Formats: sequence, structure tokens, C-alpha cells
Amino acid sequence: MKKFFALLLLIPLLISCSGKKSEYNEAYVKDTNGFDILMGQFAHNIENIWGLNEVLIAGPKDYVKYSDQYLTRSHINFESGQITVETISTTDPTASLKQAIILTLLMGDDPGSVDLYSDANDIQISKEPFLYGQVLDNEGQPIRWEWRANHFADYLLQNKLRKRTSGLHVIYSVTLQLVPNHLDKRAHKYLGMVRKASEKYGVDESLILAIMQTESSFNPYAVSGSDALGLMQVVQHTAGKDVFKQKGKWGTPSRSYLFDPENNIDTGTAYLAILQNNYLGGIKNATSRRYAVITAYNGGAGSVLRVFSSDRAQAVNIMNQMSPGDIYQALTTRHPSAESRRYLHKVNTAQKGYRRG
Repeated sequence: MKKFFALLLLIPLLISCSGKKSEYNEAYVKDTNGFDILMGQFAHNIENIWGLNEVLIAGPKDYVKYSDQYLTRSHINFESGQITVETISTTDPTASLKQAIILTLLMGDDPGSVDLYSDANDIQISKEPFLYGQVLDNEGQPIRWEWRANHFADYLLQNKLRKRTSGLHVIYSVTLQLVPNHLDKRAHKYLGMVRKASEKYGVDESLILAIMQTESSFNPYAVSGSDALGLMQVVQHTAGKDVFKQKGKWGTPSRSYLFDPENNIDTGTAYLAILQNNYLGGIKNATSRRYAVITAYNGGAGSVLRVFSSDRAQAVNIMNQMSPGDIYQALTTRHPSAESRRYLHKVNTAQKGYRRG
């Protein structure tokens, strides 16, 4: 997830489904609300301190938190299941690493309380660590208490400490793996919320879980370059606005609202229901409609319909004359967005797994 600052400035922030555009405003331009400026300044700070090739920022499946005046960082890749804690501190690198290791192992599951775009020391040790059960220490035990995290940090520093050179810096680091079934353990945390949203909006549980896995690997701290937030990667000014409007609410959900896992799952599922029942509700075959909804969650319903015709009504008529297999083939080969083409395959594959489960 290394990104050059120059690219961050030159490449427009993408509107993914997570950037879900309002379907009645195809010319929509995201109100950045200063987010692009914040991202640019943040990346610039990291580049100045770590060097051009070491810019690392948080993403949908990557938790990255800086501390110690940006000299130390913790990185959890929720897709690969790897934690890396590293520092370029020259004062006492092992002390900096130890503190960051302990805070990472014991952090809670309230992403709204942590600022991933600063070096603020805002991580609080939790009695119910988010990573509890997802990391085992050198004795094979899960880590809940500070004394065990402290003991494990000492073990890592004594046995797993590595160093490398990047530019003018010596980077000290330790790396550890999450347990093999870490994805299932995180998914299990949210099953109750998923079932509640599924019943409320009439959206299949397996589809909600598949979207969450594909969007964030069940990372509640998930953020993206399009300012998509949380487990289902919802953008305030697009999908969030559509859902609030559907519910008769004014405006858009706040960042803190969408960082709350239950609110995020509710909003993302409500948007799936809008796609399923409103924007794409004219597609008669349930499987064909599901393929269209999945693709639209990533790239918008308008782009789905335009694969078949520039006229929305005609597009629906054409789709209703096609088999689900032909719909899938068209969306995975003819959709203008390569990301959306891949997205349908990923979500459909994941959903099959949850249906079997």
C-alpha cells in the first residue's frame, strides 16, 4: 500500500461504490469537504519524515496508525493477516516499537475514536481488544490483558526484531501473523448486526457478508481514497445521502455515524435494498437482479444499465430477455469499469462461500 505523494496529488480521488453515486445525478462531483486537502497534507508529512518510497496510509483493508511524531507506525493488513510495527526513531527504537505493539494488540473496536490521519496518541487500551482471538502470543494464548501484551512485545523484540535501510533511515520492525481463520473471527463479530439489517431491509445475509468481505475484509477502521468509510465502505455524500433521503432524513450521515459498525451495516444494507427494489427493481429474474445489484454497489446502477442500452427502460427489457448466465457474462466482460467487472466476480464467489456456510 505504498503510494507516492505525487500520485496522490495528480490522480483524482476515485468514486467507488464505496463511492456509490446517486443514480439521478450521474454528473455528481464529490464534495470533498477538505478531505483531499487533508490526505495531501498527511501524505506530505509522511513523505517528509519517512521518505518518498515509504509513504504508507490507511485503506479499506489496511489499518495504518502513526505515533511518536510520525516516527512509528502500526500496519495491519486484514486481507493477508499480517501485522507490521516499525519505527525510524533514533532515540530508543525498541521502546517506541514496544509501546506501538502493545497499543495495537489491545486497541478497541471503536474506529470513531481514532484519527488515522494524524500521529495523535488517541488509541485506548480496551478490556475487549478488537484483535482478541485473532493473535496468539508465543505461548499460543489469545491476548486480552496488558501484562500478556507486554510479555509478548518483549518476546517479539528479542526474537523477531528486524532492521532495513531505506534512504537515510534505518527502519526497525517486527512482523507477526494473525491466526489462519482471522477473517471468520472478524465476520462473527458482526453476524448479529448483519441479521438485523437483513431482516429489516429484505437483503440476503450472505450478500451483506460478501460485500463486507470484499470491501474491507471486516475492517471497521476501513477508509479509502474516495473517503468511503467503515465495514461496507459507505460514502457520506452518495450512498449515505440516498439512504437518509429514503428514510426521510435531511442531509448526510456524519463520519462518526458511519464509523459505528451497526450504523454502517444498516446504511450499506439499506443502499443494497434501494438498488434491489428501486433502481434495478424492474429486473425480473432474482439471480440476474442480484448480479446487477452487486455490480451497481461498486459502480452505480446507471453504469450497469448502460451495458445493455443507453435507455434505462430498454436496458431493463433487454436484461429480462437474457439468462442470468448471459447477464453475468456481460457485466464481467462489457462493463466499462475493470474494477466493477472484477468486483462482481469477487462478491459472487464470496457469497457462494457464505451460502455454503
